[in-house]
Amino acid sequence: MDVLSSRILLRPTDLVRSRDFYRDVVGLAVHREFGDPDQPGTVFFLGNGLLEVSGRSEPFEVPPLSLWLQVRDARAEYARLVAAGARGLREARLEFWGLWEAWIADPDGVRIVLVQIPDDHPLRRDRRTL
Repeated sequence: MDVLSSRILLRPTDLVRSRDFYRDVVGLAVHREFGDPDQPGTVFFLGNGLLEVSGRSEPFEVPPLSLWLQVRDARAEYARLVAAGARGLREARLEFWGLWEAWIADPDGVRIVLVQIPDDHPLRRDRRTL
């Protein structure tokens, strides 16, 4: 398989509420909008990927899905997002695997993991040999 592009598709219970959350609270930049001009589907830039918030689903229990967002400062982003109205699930803390993680939830309960990679973590090291 030759994958040329990919994105995460999110079907919220309230399209406008979720679009506004990802755009206005989280602060994701809009890649494009499509469909009904009154309630367009929205594709957001998500680091090196895309998040499409479109359509509608019936209410559901917390889905077995998490969005993993690498940020520069997990503590600061958590505080900013909670102050902007996001539901905080867990403040930032250093995990035993060496990454800082904080958790928030979107309006439908989708967990968003805010991850900060410390400067001295192996993920930041170039392991190539010359």
